[in-house]
Amino acid sequence: MAFGILVFGTIIGISWYFSRMSEREKDPDLSDVGLAIVEFGRAFPNEALRSLHATADGKAVFARLHDNRAGFMRNMRGHYACHVIEKGRLQAQILQQGTGLHVRFADYPQYDGDYLFASAEEAAEVSLWMLSNYLSDGALDDAAVPPKQD
Repeated sequence: MAFGILVFGTIIGISWYFSRMSEREKDPDLSDVGLAIVEFGRAFPNEALRSLHATADGKAVFARLHDNRAGFMRNMRGHYACHVIEKGRLQAQILQQGTGLHVRFADYPQYDGDYLFASAEEAAEVSLWMLSNYLSDGALDDAAVPPKQD
């Protein structure tokens, strides 16, 4: 009888352990911005990060670089795919609810989609970071020259 109780208790314990492990795998913590910083530094060692904003679900991180360019990091279950967004290679629109952006990457169409942030302010700030990526080099130079006054 004691042996049966011991076997039954062991089976219950093992079942509980594996059910907890499977729950952990279903809902991983994707908001590890520290890992994103390390991965971006490894991919682009000569680029300095000024600011970061992660999406509300933690699956993507948008970065402002030292020279006012933008970077993008997408969580790929264990590592981040890191990209520097080149000028003129991006289209973005504010979503109707205002807390997100619909982004289209010319060089990385697999990452096109809607990216929701915790607040409308974060979405607006990220869209401002990406403004210089909308312009061509000539248009950016023209924008830096103040208009002539008559």
